[in-house]
Amino acid sequence: MRKNKNLIYIAGPTGVGKTDLSIEIAKKFNTDIVSCDSRQFYKELKIGTSPPSNTQLSEVKHHFIHNKSIHDKYNVGKYEKDAIAVINVLFKKKDNLFLVGGSGLYADSIMFGIDDFPDIPLDIRNNIIANFKSGGIEIIQNKLKKLDPEYYEEVDLSNFNRIIRALEVIELTGEKFSSLRTKKEKQRIFKSHVVIIETDREKLYKRINNRVDIMIKEGLEEEAFKLKDFKELNTLNTVGYKEFFNYFDDKITYTQAVEKIKQNTRNYAKRQITWLKKYTKPINVYNNQEIESIIIKLNQVI
Repeated sequence: MRKNKNLIYIAGPTGVGKTDLSIEIAKKFNTDIVSCDSRQFYKELKIGTSPPSNTQLSEVKHHFIHNKSIHDKYNVGKYEKDAIAVINVLFKKKDNLFLVGGSGLYADSIMFGIDDFPDIPLDIRNNIIANFKSGGIEIIQNKLKKLDPEYYEEVDLSNFNRIIRALEVIELTGEKFSSLRTKKEKQRIFKSHVVIIETDREKLYKRINNRVDIMIKEGLEEEAFKLKDFKELNTLNTVGYKEFFNYFDDKITYTQAVEKIKQNTRNYAKRQITWLKKYTKPINVYNNQEIESIIIKLNQVI
């Protein structure tokens, strides 16, 4: 198969409008959407991850939405293999596909591949985990900031598993985790293109706050309560759920929980914007831009 196939990654910070825009564009191209949102995989997370609605799912065929359980052991390596297998099949009938979602690492695994890091000796892993358990997440955050400030700036600092993984690799190799990643791109049968949806920060934050209010009205608190017995799962170390878990444990008030969800979502959006700056020659569009003008831009590169 020659490389006349195009994978178009629709990127942007959370709340900017990726879902709506990607569906409208995908309909114009009569093609499918492959999700790379690492939390929308899980069928139990129906509200807090803002997945496409049933109506939207009926408009365009989506892949990797609610296809896993929070109890499944799933990571970016497994996703890469699963998604590439699906994409390769889809490209037998389609010339263009859309990759959509805010999980930059998962998107990169599809476009470029991820590095196969060596197995970590148990003594290294156990030592880092012991430090985390005794000193809390700030201890390992500060250690990562000292040893690899580049990765510190882009990683989700609330995701202790990713921090621990980076520290393991740093200790084993003696090199920065950021310098070891994606040194060599994997061969793909398609060309990748990045479309970044933008809006001004004030409007983005307003959209985020409004979306949180909508999720609360739709029953986010109740959804989180049903999952509280599984709060130790890394899958549930997720904005919108972890704040309510603290509320259920009487660590914060209800009002504080809602405000923290909004604040943590805004902080997550900032980290996503930082991540997106690393892409070279993306197609930049605005979330209120006419669809036809976006189509013209896409047709110039595919």
